[in-house]
Amino acid sequence: MQAKWGMQGMAVAPHSLAAESALAVLKEGGNALEAMVAAAATIAVVYPHMNSIGGDSFWVIHSPDKAIGGIDACGAAAGLASRQWYLEQGVTEAIPFRGPLAANTVAGTISGWGAAQRLSQNCLGGKLPLSRLLSDSISYAENGIPVTHSQSSLTAKKLQELEPQPGFSETFLVAGKAPKTGSIFKQTRLAKTLRRIAQYGTDEYYRGTLAHGIAAELKALGSPIRLADLHRHEAKLINPIRLSHSLGNVFNMTPPTQGVVSLMILGILDRLDLKRFKLDSAEYVHSCVEATKQAFKIRDQYITDPAYMQYDPQDFLKAEFLQKLADAIDPVKALPWGQGKGPADTIWMGVVDKHGCCVSFIQSIYHEFGAGIVLPSSGINWQNRGCSFSLNSAALNTLEPFRKPFHTLNPALALFKDGRSMVYGTMGGDGQPQTQCAVFTRTAVYGLDPQEAISRPRWLLGRTWGQTSDSLKLESRFDPRVISDLAELGHEIELLTDFDETVGHAGCIIREPSGVLRGGWDPRSDGGVAAY
Repeated sequence: MQAKWGMQGMAVAPHSLAAESALAVLKEGGNALEAMVAAAATIAVVYPHMNSIGGDSFWVIHSPDKAIGGIDACGAAAGLASRQWYLEQGVTEAIPFRGPLAANTVAGTISGWGAAQRLSQNCLGGKLPLSRLLSDSISYAENGIPVTHSQSSLTAKKLQELEPQPGFSETFLVAGKAPKTGSIFKQTRLAKTLRRIAQYGTDEYYRGTLAHGIAAELKALGSPIRLADLHRHEAKLINPIRLSHSLGNVFNMTPPTQGVVSLMILGILDRLDLKRFKLDSAEYVHSCVEATKQAFKIRDQYITDPAYMQYDPQDFLKAEFLQKLADAIDPVKALPWGQGKGPADTIWMGVVDKHGCCVSFIQSIYHEFGAGIVLPSSGINWQNRGCSFSLNSAALNTLEPFRKPFHTLNPALALFKDGRSMVYGTMGGDGQPQTQCAVFTRTAVYGLDPQEAISRPRWLLGRTWGQTSDSLKLESRFDPRVISDLAELGHEIELLTDFDETVGHAGCIIREPSGVLRGGWDPRSDGGVAAY
């Protein structure tokens, strides 16, 4: 597969229809922020097992001659969501992954769409109305879309735990079974909800008539979320964190995401002079995996809601700190590894417009289909991001009312010294920083085009969606000698299929100083690159 080319605009998404929605907006004169709102709405309809309007999102944005920016559209825990409240519900060990008790945080993504549209209008001269940006998604929800193999197979795989959840069967099953690949899937209630948001604005989700209905139905199902929780929510404009890399500046999202983890890995590898190793050799993979372990140790000790953090995340990106982590890596022996953070079902998308405005975006409901509950009137499938909270008062991410949950989500953006810019990212829990590492090092360090960087075999240490083991997982396309050499270094190897969804759905767009665009999409997904 070859990288796609363009000049006037480009979008990449794990479902081709979302990339096409973004491209249509760009062709109508819309900017990258407007295009991403359109893509975000479409992907929420056409890839429902991976994300929904009942989830969260994060944005990292760059526009030439303007400040780097970001949007935190993450919802906090409900005011009622305390350890005592769960004890009163008979929950003493851990918050359940599924059901109303898992739906304990506000869904922030719609507020992010609104913040992006306001930024577009105020800073980039955006003029397209929300009704236009949501038009594709409304049409797809009303008229239906062909079910992807990913949706069908994942629904079947998780059927036993999802079928009992309120509203799931009537929304996502056909005669009690997973919908068949290629069959038509409609979401008429969701179409009405999107149409209402298009008419009254994104604030309708948090403070309008729609908000009252959402809150009432969540309460009736047994969730701790109330109308006051929706009222207090707002998306926040933030300054992303930055890594000073030898090749340029790399940006990512602030905590409560693991954006700093992704940047730490790249910073460590920068100090190991990664390019001295052959690409995809055992030494290359070992270095990337061991850098990941060092960064994950910091993550699991310190990264949480920034209101509760002991350190400024930017401190973890200082040269002297990164050097200490690099010095701790043994080039000939794997560090023993334990339990990871667990699964996450997510989508990442990128858009670059003709003016060079770049958007790196991620939208999620955490586990596949989130909490599994679907609200009766609105058709909204609610996230279970808050099941990542601990009921142990001594834990780093212990549950507190109004606290933000830890997020594996982190959209990345790089500005290189040679004038190029790049947006890149992926879905996949523990795998997100690792796949970002693969895409960045293969493109920026080794000079591959985005498509080859994404298509080459990938690795994954630890847990991600659909996987609970903490082994080092390798796609079987790796050279057998590389696999055996990694085992000799002490890595516990588990082989995956040739192109395995376990390692995520990645995407990447590079913009040259001339304005030429190159993009790559993940053949492990149903995605595509759309450009003109």
